[in-house]
Parts: sequence; structure tokens; C-alpha cells
Amino acid sequence: MNLAEAIAAALGVVNVLLVVRRSVWNYPFGLLTVAIYCFIFFAERLYSDALLQLFFIAVQLYGWCAWQHAERVDEGVAVGTMPRVDRVRWAAAIVIAASVWSSLMAALTDAVAPFVDGSIAVASVAAQLLQSFRKVESWWLWIIVDLAAIPLFLSRGLVITAGLYGIFLCLAVAGLIEWRRKATA
Repeated sequence: MNLAEAIAAALGVVNVLLVVRRSVWNYPFGLLTVAIYCFIFFAERLYSDALLQLFFIAVQLYGWCAWQHAERVDEGVAVGTMPRVDRVRWAAAIVIAASVWSSLMAALTDAVAPFVDGSIAVASVAAQLLQSFRKVESWWLWIIVDLAAIPLFLSRGLVITAGLYGIFLCLAVAGLIEWRRKATA
């Protein structure tokens, strides 16, 4: 498992570095990363995160297509921000969906951390969708996800993955800064 975890982590770093740079080439690396992590998380009984990887495969494919056809700015895709009302709607939807999903995982599975894992999964879905839509706000969600995921993965002995999410946290801050500089309203 450690070799698979190390390979997935390395691919994940390349993936997010390319996202920060607004490069469409992030998607092949992202697809490989999530495919490997699906198996890792299932083996660790982090079922929400395992299912999340399946969702990520679909969104990675959508994002790849959408980014290939997106307007280009400075050799990267154009990005923008959301109106305040949309931010509030997304935040409310995330809280409601996380509550429902986490409760279902607690009631129906032997998940080891259904509320933390479920909340991370739901926030990740929202962040990935917003990233596919090329919205700056996706980076704020990734920062929150990374801060919650690091201690969860450490608690499961996934040290490499926790380290990866530490790197993701740094890259999310860099992505936020870069995308804010390049954003159009």
C-alpha cells in the first residue's frame, strides 16, 4: 500500500501544480491519482473518500473537456469569481449535503470517521465542481478540505497522504493567490 500511496501522492502533486498554473494537462495526472486513491481509501474504510474518487473520475473527464474549450489567458484557462449570493447558496448546500451524507455513512456503514470523512467528501465535491467551472472560490474550499483531511489521514496511518495534503494546502494557497490575480468578474 505504501508504494501505491507514494505513486498517487507524486501524481497528485503534479496534478495540483498544473491546476495552479491553469494548465489543461492537470487532468491526466488527476485521473491517475484518483483511480489509485479509490483503492487506498476503500482499504482504509474511508468509504466517503473512496466514493469521492469515483465522482472525481467523472468530474476530471468533464473538466478536461471544459478546460480544452475554455478561453485562454496568458497560456492558461480564464478564471473568474462568483457573485456573493452564489457563494452563500453553495455554502448552505455544502452544510446540508455534508450533514445528510455523513449521517447516512454513520447509520449504514462501518466507516471509521463518518462525519469528518463525509464532510471532507462533500466539500471536495463542491470544490472540484467549482474548479471545473474555473471559479476562484474553489481554492478556499480546497484549503478547508486540506486542513480537515490532514489529521484524518494521520489518524489512519496514511502518513504519505497526510503529507500530500500538507503540500496540497500550500498549493491551494498558491492557487488562490494566482487565480485571484488572473480572475475576471
